[in-house]
Amino acid sequence: MLKAISIAVLILGVVAVTAGCTASYRTKQAEKAFPPSGRFVEVDGARVHYVQQGSGPDVILLHGAGGNLRDYTFALMDRLTDRYRVTAFDRPGLGYSDRVPEVETGPFATEGDSPMDQADMLRKAAMKLGIENPIVVGHSFGGVVAYAWANMGLEQDSPVNAAAMVSFAGVAMPWPGGLGAYYTINGSVFGGLITIPLIAAFVPPSVVQDAITATFAPQDAPAGYADHIGAPLTLRTENFRTNVRQVNTLRPHVVEMEKSYPRLTLPIEILHGTADETVPIDVHSERIIDIVPSARLTRLDGVGHMPHHVDQDAAVAAIDRAFERAAARAGLR
Repeated sequence: MLKAISIAVLILGVVAVTAGCTASYRTKQAEKAFPPSGRFVEVDGARVHYVQQGSGPDVILLHGAGGNLRDYTFALMDRLTDRYRVTAFDRPGLGYSDRVPEVETGPFATEGDSPMDQADMLRKAAMKLGIENPIVVGHSFGGVVAYAWANMGLEQDSPVNAAAMVSFAGVAMPWPGGLGAYYTINGSVFGGLITIPLIAAFVPPSVVQDAITATFAPQDAPAGYADHIGAPLTLRTENFRTNVRQVNTLRPHVVEMEKSYPRLTLPIEILHGTADETVPIDVHSERIIDIVPSARLTRLDGVGHMPHHVDQDAAVAAIDRAFERAAARAGLR
């Protein structure tokens, strides 16, 4: 019995070392293929990666779960820079941005960076960049960070308070039930120690492509998107841990944020597909418009979870409407 246990421990050790070495090699290869595309600003000792282009009123772009700012530099950003100064951030712990300071990290941790903490970190970055009265745009998980950014404006008089907000299929409300075994397991100590390093080391590229396909369904991802987005960056061990922990610990924060929603008065434009199975429209956007009078929902029939790619004209129009409403509210037009 003791011999069997010793052999099992030895095998696990060999597997762990092999997985660690392979994951480290994959990380280096991913970062070589997809280096930082922007610049960095330091916030409380942590670095925030951003791309800033254009001139005019400020627009901030926040990407979704498991992604990075390349989601916006693929196409949408170029549609805006002729009339806005556009800043796309890597959210904390994703892409090339550091995690929120003081959040416990490492294989044994399970804490996620909350939407409010992420918004706070990015607001500080925006302050350092001289951003003022931004239109804050968020997709999916980035949507709930945008709502957190707006909520913080209820308590803080700051030049980086959102003048308006745009949600592309954004998380907004508490959802019924759990997230399933994938997040439960990978968000646990066991997942951080065992399953995430194994996935990071050995998952084939086809699985990543399948994930992109599922995210866009029922539409197809645009040609060149998978090559541009830098999906291998998501499979870096620490990046992977960060993402699953953020998602796995999100719901209690949304429950708390919901209490402040009725106080929001800033213009909110929402673009959401009726065929979205990742962030269902009936659970999120169709509910928040009932409690926030300034929120306006544009439904895209038959569109899945990536409305800002599937209908870029509608996405640009939503941002323009948010700006026009904010300008009118401020008495500028």
